[in-house]
Amino acid sequence: MNTRNARLLIVDDELHMRESLARWFLEDGYEVETAGDAKAALALLGRQTFDAIITDIRMPGMDGLELLKQIKEVNPHATIILITAYASVASAVEALKAGAYDYLVKPFDPEELSRVVERACERARLQQENIALKERLAAAGRELVVGESEAMKRVMSLVETVAPTETTVMIRGESGTGKELIARLIHANSPRAFGPLVAVNCGALPEGVLESELFGHERGAFTGAVARRKGKLELADGGTLFLDEVGEISPKVQVELLRVLEEKQLVRVGGTQPVRVDFRVVCATNRDLEQAVREGTFREDLYYRLAVFRIDLPPLRERKEDILL
Repeated sequence: MNTRNARLLIVDDELHMRESLARWFLEDGYEVETAGDAKAALALLGRQTFDAIITDIRMPGMDGLELLKQIKEVNPHATIILITAYASVASAVEALKAGAYDYLVKPFDPEELSRVVERACERARLQQENIALKERLAAAGRELVVGESEAMKRVMSLVETVAPTETTVMIRGESGTGKELIARLIHANSPRAFGPLVAVNCGALPEGVLESELFGHERGAFTGAVARRKGKLELADGGTLFLDEVGEISPKVQVELLRVLEEKQLVRVGGTQPVRVDFRVVCATNRDLEQAVREGTFREDLYYRLAVFRIDLPPLRERKEDILL
C-alpha cells in the first residue's frame, strides 16, 4: 500500500516510546499525531480523523482498553492496534472482543509493527470505500426512481448484488424504462467507479462507422482517417463499456466484438498491432435476443458472453406508482 497521506494517532504515556514510534512512521511516509494519555487522544479524535490508532494499554487514568471501547462507541469502524509490555491471554482476548484490530507485545520488532499498521490502514481504506459505495448506491437509487413498486425494488436488489462484481450485465426492457440509468448505477457502485464509463449507441450508427467507433482506426485506414483515433473500447480501459441497443450490431461487428471479449485485446481498423484492453461490459437491448439467436441474426456465443447476469426492467405500465426522473 502507498502509505502517503495515511494518518496515524499514537497514544502512549511514555514520551520516549511515543517519539520513537512517531519518527519511525514519519520516515515511512505517514502523517502522525501523538497523545500522552487517553483524554488527549479523545480530544484529537474529536477534531480529526485517522486511518489507524496505536495505543498502549497500561496508562494512568483511562487505560487503552477503555479508550478502545469509547472510540468504538463513537466510531465502530475505527481501526485500533493495542500495544503492551504486560501481556496476558485475558487482556488479549478482551481487546480483540472489544474490536481491536491487533494486539502486540513490547518489545516488538518495528518491522512487524509496520506490517500490521500497513494492513490496518489498507483495511480502513477498504472500509471507507465500501461505506462510500453503499451511500452512492442508496443515493443513486433515490435519484433513479421515486416510488415503491415491488418491480423496481427487485431491480434495485439485483443492481446491489451485481454492481460490486466484475460480471457482464445485460439490461433488457422497452424504450424509456431507464436502461441507461441502471447501467450508470451499476458503474457508479462497482470497483471501476473511478474509471471511465463509455457509452455507445450501437443502433444509431451504420456498420462501417460503428466499427471505427468501437475499435478505433489507424491513420490512412480509410478516406478521412487523417490521424490515429482510439475507439470506445480502448477509451473504456479500466472502466465500464456500456453498449446500448446491442441487438442492432451487424454480424461482422458481432464477430469482432466477440474476439475482443475473448482475447482482451483489439486491433484498430487498418492496424496490425494488438492493443490490450480491460473493461467491464454492461449492455442494453429492447429486443428479444434469444429469439434473434434462434433466427440466426445474433450470435449465440456472443449472446452468452453478454447475458451472464440479466436484469429485466418492467414496462412503465406495470409500475405506474414509480416516477422515472
